[in-house]
Amino acid sequence: MALIAPRVTPGLPADDARNLARSLQDSNDITVFVDGTVHRLPDEARDAVVDLLGRLGRGEAVTVSSVEEMLTTSRAAELAGISHTYLRNMTDRGEIPVEYRGTHRRIRLADIMAWLETQKRKQAEAATGDDAATD
Repeated sequence: MALIAPRVTPGLPADDARNLARSLQDSNDITVFVDGTVHRLPDEARDAVVDLLGRLGRGEAVTVSSVEEMLTTSRAAELAGISHTYLRNMTDRGEIPVEYRGTHRRIRLADIMAWLETQKRKQAEAATGDDAATD
């Protein structure tokens, strides 16, 4: 899995850490406001935010980063609706980027999704061209 630009946040000052810890003591209900709009976080996101705030509330420094989801070629082919062999051939030709873990190929989920989007766009363009040709 590829690590993407971590961000390090130092621990909170003692007073702020105590106030945050007190607020979180018996609750994991987190309300998020973005541009004045209330958003309910999915359970996984809520748990991550509560964990992050809990660590800050204990005065710990925190590093936040994301990890790109890496797929096996079998899983990537399944998501793309193509055969495993066809996918391997595309990676060999450089049409879809691939990373190797030893002798095993791994493909980023984002690269498969981008390839699928390109295929949809090509199909839409072909359909539009076919419609114009029949008129």
